[in-house]
Amino acid sequence: MPEAGVPVMAVYGAIAIALAFDFLNGFHDAANSIATIVGTKVLRPIQAVAIAGAANLAGPFIFGTAVASTVGKGIIQPEFSTVYVIAAGLVGGLIWDLLTWYFGLPSSSSHALIGGLIGSALAVGGIDAVIWGQGIQKTLIFMVVSPLIGLAIAYGLTLGLMFALYRARPDKVNKAFGKLQIASSTFFSLTHGANDGQKTMGVITALLIAGGMLGSKAFAVPVPVIMAAATAMSLGTFFGGWRIVKTMAFRLTSLKPYQGFCAETGGGAILTAMAWLGIPVSTTHAITGSIMGTGATKRFSAVRWGLGRRIIYAWAITIPASAAIAAACMLVLKAMT
Repeated sequence: MPEAGVPVMAVYGAIAIALAFDFLNGFHDAANSIATIVGTKVLRPIQAVAIAGAANLAGPFIFGTAVASTVGKGIIQPEFSTVYVIAAGLVGGLIWDLLTWYFGLPSSSSHALIGGLIGSALAVGGIDAVIWGQGIQKTLIFMVVSPLIGLAIAYGLTLGLMFALYRARPDKVNKAFGKLQIASSTFFSLTHGANDGQKTMGVITALLIAGGMLGSKAFAVPVPVIMAAATAMSLGTFFGGWRIVKTMAFRLTSLKPYQGFCAETGGGAILTAMAWLGIPVSTTHAITGSIMGTGATKRFSAVRWGLGRRIIYAWAITIPASAAIAAACMLVLKAMT
């Protein structure tokens, strides 16, 4: 149902916030797309983000919009999915992303958005305002599962390559996998755009429905929304969040090109499956687990597990922290409106 009494400018303002969040998502999560290829020195940062930005733009058109539907109609009950609730949720996620970017922590923009939507809905309708079933259950389950799967795939793939290539000259291996890593990095960026980009598309579609601006009651993401959200994320990726790139590319572990290839391939495989299944998994979790998995094949101590623990702590508090910020924003909006 269209939300009664909401000015058109309020809807446009909320959409602007959504696009700003999407830009920040690309900016914040650029590290996910380019960390390994920058860390292995196959490409310079500006080259890496240019490729990643273009791939992020193409991702949603290749893998569909199942994730957008999950976020747009699977988090908040329809009667509470108002323009102001969604706007406050976006602000909560945006503020948390800025905080974690400032401290160089690769937290999940996806979980920041979902936490923000949960918090703002709770502020207006209590626990009944949130759909605690499929959408949130999937998110919470794969918060734990996706980095473990990424770690296992990358670890196994790296060991297999090490066994197959143990007699090959290191310089030839690095040269060959340097070229292959360009392909794997592009693949991961495509899946990043397909997964992370879709979340904002779902939110903007929900805003249009709440504002009565879509003629159809069926939840379907319009092509202009796909273009706008994908472009915002691509621009954010192009400008890049270099604080987080430094953490992911150089501080977590040291990688060779074949390891970077394995990490990106493992992370991309997870995101491909999740995009088709409509599960809003975190690209941050997928690639971090993959980097840890491939780094651990050299020796267990090759991964800086202390830094890994800090990253995991940031993951654990992302949803409640962004929910708290969004709830506070919603209470301020209620007082004003």
